[in-house]
Amino acid sequence: MKLRARERIDNSVKLLVKTTGFLVIAILGGIFFMLLWNTAAFFLKIKPMDFMTGTQWNPSGDPATYGILPLLVSTCLVTLGAMVIAIPLGIGTASFLSEYAGKRLKNILKPIIEMLAAVPSVAIGFLGIVILGPGIAQITGQPNGLNALNGAILLAVMALPTIITVAEDALHGVPHMYKEASYAVGASKWKTLIYVTIPAAAPGILAAVMLGVGRAIGETMTVLMATGNASAFPKGFFHSVRTITATIAIEMGEVPYQTTHYYSLFAIAAVLFLITLAVNLLGEHYVNKFRKFHSA
Repeated sequence: MKLRARERIDNSVKLLVKTTGFLVIAILGGIFFMLLWNTAAFFLKIKPMDFMTGTQWNPSGDPATYGILPLLVSTCLVTLGAMVIAIPLGIGTASFLSEYAGKRLKNILKPIIEMLAAVPSVAIGFLGIVILGPGIAQITGQPNGLNALNGAILLAVMALPTIITVAEDALHGVPHMYKEASYAVGASKWKTLIYVTIPAAAPGILAAVMLGVGRAIGETMTVLMATGNASAFPKGFFHSVRTITATIAIEMGEVPYQTTHYYSLFAIAAVLFLITLAVNLLGEHYVNKFRKFHSA
């Protein structure tokens, strides 16, 4: 009786896990199908080439223009700036935690870094408006600090916990025999870190970077508050920009239902979905490569 009851429980758990797995896939497929359906409706009215290469986004103008290029370049500009800041800081912090920090200090710093990921994006955006923005304006002589640089710095702060956590795990997972062999030939701790540990952990560090990029690309509230939301083609980090996520958040609440403007938001959402999916798949590829590297 106990054996049969145990088998029934095992079968029920297997069915539950399988059902939840298929449910997640179905939800993801439903989201993609909804985006694809509405994007197709948009492209029945607007040529795909005009959408992808247009340099003006003004759906309420006369005539209306639906060029995604300013939004796409703005998104890439802010994300690039964030990664330029976050990657060196993230890898440097991860290296310190893995190789130099004592156990007591590490037990203090790691929870603090992980708690940074729990700070609401609206709070970080507010800090960008009242503290970072005026500081940038004062230093650079700009009329205001709501620009791409402001958004890039804030996104770097938000991406740091992901990069640091994953990169530190990758560095910590490097076999000790690699370091011992380096020390045996007279290499210092610094040279061992630069020439042995970091190259050995490269797949995991690249995965951390890819996950950080995905975190920055998908952020909405912070860039909505801190970048100025100008839909003109960006000219640099000191100009106001509008990202894809900010455009969807601003315009979706007031757009008339089933109009060209309505369908255009699904089209740019589909572009964002594909970009994020590509980044996540790339990050997953390097995570799997990292696991195979250390299981060999």
